[in-house]
Amino acid sequence: MKPAKKTTITFLLFLLLSTFSFGVYAQSEISGTVLQKNGTPVLGANVYLDGTYDGASTDANGKFSFTTEETGVQTLVISYVTYETFMMAADVSQLKNVSITLKEDVNSLDTVVISAGTFEAGDNSKVSVLKPLDVVTTASALGDFVGALQTLPGTTTVAEDGRLFVRGGDAGETQIFIDGIRVFTPYTPTTNNIPTRGRYSPFLFDGITFSTGGYSAEYGQALSSVLLLNTIDEPDQEKTDIGAMSVGASLGNTQKWEKSSLSFNGTYINLAPYIAAFPDRNDWEKPFEGYAGETVFRRKFDKGLLKWYAAFDGTNFELTQEDINLEDGLNFKLNNNNFYTNASYSGDLGESWKIRGGGSFTYSKNDIGIIDSDIDNTEKSFHLKLKLRKRFSNRFKLSVGAEQFFTDFDEDFQNPFAQANYGFNNDISAVFAEGDIIFSKKFAMKLGVRGEYSALFDDATISPRASIAYKTGKSSQISLAYGDFYQQPFNDILKFQQDLESQKTQHYILNYQYSAKNRIFRAEAYRKEYSSLITYDTQDPTFDSNYGNGGDGYAQGIDVFWRDNNSIKNVDYWISYSFLDSERKFNNYPERTRPPFANTHNLSVVAKWFISDWKSQIGFSHQYGSGRSYTNPNIPGFLQEQTRDYNSTSVNWAYLISQQKILYFSVNNVFGFNNINGYQYASTADVNGNFNRRALLPAADQFFFVGFFMTISEDGTDNQLDNL
Repeated sequence: MKPAKKTTITFLLFLLLSTFSFGVYAQSEISGTVLQKNGTPVLGANVYLDGTYDGASTDANGKFSFTTEETGVQTLVISYVTYETFMMAADVSQLKNVSITLKEDVNSLDTVVISAGTFEAGDNSKVSVLKPLDVVTTASALGDFVGALQTLPGTTTVAEDGRLFVRGGDAGETQIFIDGIRVFTPYTPTTNNIPTRGRYSPFLFDGITFSTGGYSAEYGQALSSVLLLNTIDEPDQEKTDIGAMSVGASLGNTQKWEKSSLSFNGTYINLAPYIAAFPDRNDWEKPFEGYAGETVFRRKFDKGLLKWYAAFDGTNFELTQEDINLEDGLNFKLNNNNFYTNASYSGDLGESWKIRGGGSFTYSKNDIGIIDSDIDNTEKSFHLKLKLRKRFSNRFKLSVGAEQFFTDFDEDFQNPFAQANYGFNNDISAVFAEGDIIFSKKFAMKLGVRGEYSALFDDATISPRASIAYKTGKSSQISLAYGDFYQQPFNDILKFQQDLESQKTQHYILNYQYSAKNRIFRAEAYRKEYSSLITYDTQDPTFDSNYGNGGDGYAQGIDVFWRDNNSIKNVDYWISYSFLDSERKFNNYPERTRPPFANTHNLSVVAKWFISDWKSQIGFSHQYGSGRSYTNPNIPGFLQEQTRDYNSTSVNWAYLISQQKILYFSVNNVFGFNNINGYQYASTADVNGNFNRRALLPAADQFFFVGFFMTISEDGTDNQLDNL
């Protein structure tokens, strides 16, 4: 009997455990359908319960079904490439016959980008019109990033100046920033009819954003344009760069450690040997001499990056230039010393917050001699900035920030008959907020507002700004932008008069862009309206001029850009064309008219041919500008005449001697076009009542450059030609 009893008990235990197991491990079915926004089924989407191995893929009808032994509240996850991951938390009993619509992943590479008024120059941007190395390989640029940007549409040809003139704006209407921090003195000083250059070496920057209008609310005090330069975040290796040039020498070095790196670049320029070999139209007592040094220190933290940038340079020269009113010519001498430094930090704060901030200090001192007058001026400027960015979702991001500008300008003037002191202190406070709203991969919007308060003027301004972009096809899009922009008068005005107000422009921009297969096409129409421009009643601004804000004007036009490095084997080229219609009443203008720096037509053609068998790159650049206005006092009117058109063709040749040694040749204006920048008229008429004149010619019709550059790197293969 005992065996029978044992069998019965075993059977009962088995039945009890089976019943318990069925209750505990009962399976539930999860099912549903996955669709696109337009109702099209999604095939192959990955569907699963978070933290488990339970899941399935959708079929051709977008349907899925699988079973799970999980109970209670679980998270259902649906993922599919180019779409945002969908997550739904619910009790498993409710996850039956669910219908899910996926949203496009707006972070994907084919998402629309707002391009109105903006040119990107960087290897990491979605749509780049230039690469950083284009700065040093464009024949007409001579290694100057400003010279390379002058081949883009929206800029006008003012050959004797060298700065950026954008869409009918004066060069002072463009502001330059390094790592988001303002540069107050971005150009080396010079004198009449000798073009300046940007102070900073292109080799320390890996990204350039050039906005010809409609730019972000983050940036202010620029009526026309902003140029954003970003230093390299992380160098790829330790290396040394050595350069020997027909006009000087350069040396650069980069050191790397586990979490930090240090780069520096130094340059010395002396034109005395060059001018001895190729005399120009000036009588040089001391040919141009300049030195410059830059350094960038970087330190990585767990959630951020600290960068400290510093640059110093000095300029010294003396010359006598021809002047129709001075028999012995006009003697001019200049000694300038400039120091700029900034520190910036960018990183994560957690909870989808990012922080970026920093500050800069500029010290610039000029000692100027003009005939028997001495002018000594000093500028000390500060900029402090803090920006916070919150990512609420892939579709909405908000930036808020505040910044402070301060400038202390002081000038002493003296000649045998008088002496005087001028200057001002300028304090500007600003706040800004801007939201990026991405409705879909095809439609995005940026809305912002900027507020500024000037202690000097005791005045506040509000600047709304907005831009939208819509993707019209796989590779094309259109963008619209509007904005209000304010800028205070320049130093040469404020040192005499501070009872003024800010000048204003309004920008309206329509942009079309196509980019595919290493080709990019851009066409942009715009209009700028100026108000409250500075006016005065003397030939030049002086201490006894009557100043006001009664000026106004407009600038409108069309810019076209085409770049192609795919159609012709080993050839990369771009073409830029700008049509500009502009009139303004400002300075001492008696009426609205086209200023001399706003010529109507500008064309640039740049080409680069890579010849592997020759280990070479040959470059070509041609710049054309239609005639510029000038005033002829012998006939009625103001700025009523026009110079002949400007033409200049430049060529260069980079030859790879060995893997890390490059020989570089370039010639500007190789065909020797006789360009005229304008005319100077005598201040008094001759016996026949005519005002004689002389043509304002370039200091030299051509410029020749030869350089040898060597790189010494860790792997022994790094050189610039490989990246061109």
